[in-house]
Amino acid sequence: MARASTQKKQLFDLYHKMLLIRRFEEKAGQLYGMGHIGGFCHLYIGQEAVVVGIDSIKENGDQNITSYRDHGHMLACGMDPKMVMAELTGRSTGYSKGKGGSMHMFSKSEGFYGGHGIVGAQVPIGAGIAFANKYKKNKQVCFTYFGEGAANQGQVYEAFNMASLWTLPVVFVIENNQYAMGTSMVRASSTEEMFARGLAFNIPGKAVNGMNVLDVAKDASAAAEHCRSGNGPFILEMKTYRYRGHSMSDPAKYRTREEVQKIREEKDPIDTLRSLLIERHKISEKEFKAKDAEIKAVVTDAADFALNSPEPDIQELWTDVYAD
Repeated sequence: MARASTQKKQLFDLYHKMLLIRRFEEKAGQLYGMGHIGGFCHLYIGQEAVVVGIDSIKENGDQNITSYRDHGHMLACGMDPKMVMAELTGRSTGYSKGKGGSMHMFSKSEGFYGGHGIVGAQVPIGAGIAFANKYKKNKQVCFTYFGEGAANQGQVYEAFNMASLWTLPVVFVIENNQYAMGTSMVRASSTEEMFARGLAFNIPGKAVNGMNVLDVAKDASAAAEHCRSGNGPFILEMKTYRYRGHSMSDPAKYRTREEVQKIREEKDPIDTLRSLLIERHKISEKEFKAKDAEIKAVVTDAADFALNSPEPDIQELWTDVYAD
């Protein structure tokens, strides 16, 4: 009974995190539409199982680094929704003091080394963090995320080569959401097996059902153990899907509504876990509604906090320009 209770809590915790990301991103979309969020804003809706599954197997000290589609990564690793939303709205209480916006937030305490706006730029940085881990012999792993579009960037392969050559403890996570900006992956890639891109560098890899959080956790755990054991890098290709456009300014006319709806109905990561919780642990509709209400309150509180926070002082233009 105790084991069943533990499993129920673990699964419900995963459900909580995925639903938090979903509701947070929906609110961010609303605030963008109202003009409270400026610049670019890339939502993570549909891809929640990837980062939540990987976060569930991380060990203390492990690091994350990702691209501009980064809000979900921040929430999964434990960053405060209030401060994330404050940064989105350009307020001084945000993680980057309101100067980074949607794409550039960091939290060293949570091991989150940023969202990065330049396509693929985070990949060699992630390899560098892994190099530091190896140098310090701390058994930590850097999870380095990028999309299938970024997988065509040359610097990615330079990072692959060095990571393999120096047996660095880095898990390269390709979030293959099927569309690089507005182009289908099958039209832009010579192969549909993105994980196989590492074979030329002797980096093993695997394709994973990125719409199932338990599948993600299982395969991420094996990949991390591969790295911790001193065997060098590993590539995980997460087969996932984004429901919204590339960014908030993208009408996503390059795909049909029917395609998106079919994925929502058949593969949605939150609904899949919800069905499992009902089947295995008899979670009631009342419990699900209570969880949703709890999370909506957290998100509403985050939005209120952000909109009531001050904008950065003009003097902030001159801070954080150079490192000490």
